[in-house]
Amino acid sequence: MEDSTLTLLKELTEAHGVPGYEAPIRAVVRKYLESLGELSQDKIGSVICQVKGSIHTPRLMLAGHMDEIGFMVKHITKEGFIHFIPLGGWFDQVLLGQRVVIKTGKGDVVGVIGAKPPHLMPADQRDKVVKKQDMYIDIGASSQEEVEATGVRPGDAIIPRADFVQLANGKTYLSKAFDDRVGTAVMISALQALKGEAHANTVFGVATVMEEVGVRGATTSVRAVDPDVAIVLESDIAGDVPGIKPEESSVKLGKGPTVLIYDARMIPNLKLRDLVMETATAIEVPVQASYVEGGATDGAAIHLHSTGVPTVVIGVAARHIHSHSSIIHREDYDNAVKLLVELIKRLDAETVAGLTA
Repeated sequence: MEDSTLTLLKELTEAHGVPGYEAPIRAVVRKYLESLGELSQDKIGSVICQVKGSIHTPRLMLAGHMDEIGFMVKHITKEGFIHFIPLGGWFDQVLLGQRVVIKTGKGDVVGVIGAKPPHLMPADQRDKVVKKQDMYIDIGASSQEEVEATGVRPGDAIIPRADFVQLANGKTYLSKAFDDRVGTAVMISALQALKGEAHANTVFGVATVMEEVGVRGATTSVRAVDPDVAIVLESDIAGDVPGIKPEESSVKLGKGPTVLIYDARMIPNLKLRDLVMETATAIEVPVQASYVEGGATDGAAIHLHSTGVPTVVIGVAARHIHSHSSIIHREDYDNAVKLLVELIKRLDAETVAGLTA
């Protein structure tokens, strides 16, 4: 029997779409949303799906960003090597030896990220992390002309080359781009589950662009939606790997979706945060409190729209985010969808008005 959720996650994560170059992933998102509501798009590419309930207001915004971290071609050397600009936050130590796909006007070109071999380095440099600016992409060419013949040119998008894999236990998935295709998927799954269900509000499912370079799609799409309340759907940082202390992160894979109590650019609306927690308890969905002191989400822009929007972030924990391959747990995903659908049903006019009373 086909697992529609697994198929959704595979299609979304394997699609290409770095900040500013979201057309391929946008096409996949639109395919899934077109039967669920009225589609529109803001002028920088965020997709908005309006799902009408029994009344026009309150207006509820569900936001997940569809861009993934990647790179852009910056310069081609005379010897045929490609220097790049990062699009989004990359740790230098996860890059070397990784394969990438360059999106050119002539088609996709595969390459690998390289640097000076350690064998040729002085002993005192071999243990140091190589910086991005000292790396290059090698497509197997030997001259600038050979590279240009493939169609590669400055400004082309570069995407991590990594496929979706269901891991041995069957409950965990490995792929690129779970940040934040998992949030986009949760939004789509919730709208699918909501079809035919009564809800006393109008829901706007939004797949935003360019979150990884400064929450740009959230800034424009929130103006188009003008919501009364917002739920941001994100990947979160799993703290259950070696080297992380409990006080740094207590989030664990498989222990439920997360509720962000703090990030560097937003403190959630406290009444909305508590409603999420109370709803989770009522429907017996486990949740984990999370805090991110060195990052932010689309909520940074959304909660400051107009005179303010009550906003909260619900996450699905992922190991190894901002790399070529991260891992999520299926039960966290399913519980996030279940929780979100129940929240949508509870966010009627009286409840939303009470969030800012």
